[in-house]
Amino acid sequence: MIWYPYEQMKTMREPYEIVGAEGVWLDTKEGRMIDSISSWWSVIHGYRHPVLTEAIVKQARQFSHVMLGGLTHEPVKRLADKLAEWLPGDLDYCFFSDSGSVGVEVALKMALQYYINRGELQRTGILSLTHAYHGDTFKTMEAGDDEDYHFILEACGEKKDVIHIPTEIPALEEAFARFHTKLNCLIVEPLLQGAGGMRMYDVSFLKRARQLCDQYDVLLIFDEVATGFGRTGNRFVADLVQPDILVLGKALTGGYIGHAVTVANRKVYEGFYSDNPDHALMHGPTFMGNALACSAALASIELFETERYMDKIAGIEEITRQEMAGFSDPRIREVRMMGGCVCVEVKDAKTLEGYQQFARARGVFSRPFLKYLYAMVPYVIREEELVCVLDCMKAWFRR
Repeated sequence: MIWYPYEQMKTMREPYEIVGAEGVWLDTKEGRMIDSISSWWSVIHGYRHPVLTEAIVKQARQFSHVMLGGLTHEPVKRLADKLAEWLPGDLDYCFFSDSGSVGVEVALKMALQYYINRGELQRTGILSLTHAYHGDTFKTMEAGDDEDYHFILEACGEKKDVIHIPTEIPALEEAFARFHTKLNCLIVEPLLQGAGGMRMYDVSFLKRARQLCDQYDVLLIFDEVATGFGRTGNRFVADLVQPDILVLGKALTGGYIGHAVTVANRKVYEGFYSDNPDHALMHGPTFMGNALACSAALASIELFETERYMDKIAGIEEITRQEMAGFSDPRIREVRMMGGCVCVEVKDAKTLEGYQQFARARGVFSRPFLKYLYAMVPYVIREEELVCVLDCMKAWFRR
């Protein structure tokens, strides 16, 4: 029996069974529907893209996977080289893993050990944001701030090493003034907080964060698992403000295979580069650097570059702003838009009960959560398909 995610198995609705998919469309036995959330924000090129499919098939004919312990291969070397070339500054050192949560775990572990290697054992503190979400493994849950997902941590008592602050510069400055001697990192979802409610904030917060991290010798981590590859309207937010450690996942492979990468700058890497074996990063996911995933990622990045995806994303945002202009309802708290994301936050979660079935009847797959109705569409979506998604969202409030 399948145990499904984020569901009470006793009362859950029967999931839609997918029998095929192409472009933005998911096929069921009952009909087609537009995937308005890109399979949790990852399938940026749509489904069954011939370039990605061929990249995976070609690699599978050679081999599908070998461990990176004592072995290496061309696809992982090419991907590491491509990322080093593609990412800003000296974000050159790639540690691969098999999911975004694990990638963030690796980043947090890097930050802690960076200071342990320097003998600063008191640097156990993590500064994070309110409403943060960084994954469902235990350290990422601690860094997060979402009781709706991570209420089980109540059994562990108060978080002793994590401080949460709002995305306000005075709160940021106060936290650094009080806690900087204990901090090893500040971790953020830059500009757009995903599962915490599609909350959006200004880049000025990140610029000040960079200054304070430099001033107090604290590492800055960007969790761009969800925001990377154009979702905020920027290629990466790291292009605007460079972190010390960057985590990518989801769209890294175009959503075709689970894979992630934690990319460190030279300063962090050199904190582990030593004759002392105890200074090594003792971490090694079995499927890190998987050859199929690396091949898919290389093909995905090439598509992103050659098919002018930043122009596609700008077009999605422009159409979304046009279609949502003037849209309001007394039950709505706020409508937020940024890049390839639109979110309608309602005042009462009950307002959205039944929306998934409503959308399905209109040929759209959606998965609202809590008080948030949102869309993060594949970038290959056509204008009429995008308008269909947005019209469906508006129609729910006009019934």
